[in-house]
Amino acid sequence: MLNIKNMKIKKIFALAIFVLFVFESCDKKVCGDCTPILEKNTFNVAYGSDPLQKMDIYLPENRNTATTKVIILIHGGAWISGDKSEFTAVDIDTLKKRLPNYAIFNLNYRLAALPSTNPFPAQEIDVRAAIEYIYGNRSTYLISDKFVIMGGSAGGHLALLHAYKYQSVVKIKAVVDFFGPTDMVDMYNNPGTFTPGSIALLLSGTPTSNPTMYNQSSPITYATATACPTIILQGGLDPLVNPTTQSLALKNKLTTAGIINQYVFYPLMGHGSWDAPTNIDAFNKIQAFLTANVQ
Repeated sequence: MLNIKNMKIKKIFALAIFVLFVFESCDKKVCGDCTPILEKNTFNVAYGSDPLQKMDIYLPENRNTATTKVIILIHGGAWISGDKSEFTAVDIDTLKKRLPNYAIFNLNYRLAALPSTNPFPAQEIDVRAAIEYIYGNRSTYLISDKFVIMGGSAGGHLALLHAYKYQSVVKIKAVVDFFGPTDMVDMYNNPGTFTPGSIALLLSGTPTSNPTMYNQSSPITYATATACPTIILQGGLDPLVNPTTQSLALKNKLTTAGIINQYVFYPLMGHGSWDAPTNIDAFNKIQAFLTANVQ
């Protein structure tokens, strides 16, 4: 009787060892397939053949194609100057801390050297090419199709224009606009410290001689019911982009079209170079807006 009991115990013990072995094997296999994905930064990645068609890429840890969102940054500089390095001093680190599950793509694009080299829409074409490149490499970068664009000044204009105008490859989920021009006819007629001549050189004519270019280069043209959620940040003392005829006009058209939008107005701020409290407030609002509207 004792021997039978011992045999049963041995069988139970052997079964327990077998089950434990199977589970350990499975665990090792699962862990082998799920190696932690580390944060990765890559600089000056080409999305075209021109030396200026480059981007810096900041990929978060543990990213995946289902949930890792994307924010694309477009620098300003009146379409003729500027560089992606404008974002690297503060904004990249700020975005990493506030939006840790986002991959960041910081773009350069061909600059217009007027009157003959890279006039508009070269810059618009480059933004589209960069976004198509990012979208086409989602599986390589382990990112989702949830794209946001953020730009300042001329970069804000390019961000708005792409977000509203192009939806066939990937529909942009939201756009963040820092004081970007929205109506190029108004930019020509009320240029501030720009000159009508500089706008005419950029757009290869005047609103009278080349109306199609002005219409197709204006984000407000495409601010329709198909546009995406938009947050607009504007200074009241901006000498380049008129708050009323540019940013507020866009806000009003988006509201009429039923598009989610937020207009953030800083009455004492100019065209960039905002003070620290204003920048903190702006990024607080951007973070809240994207959290609410990019799911």
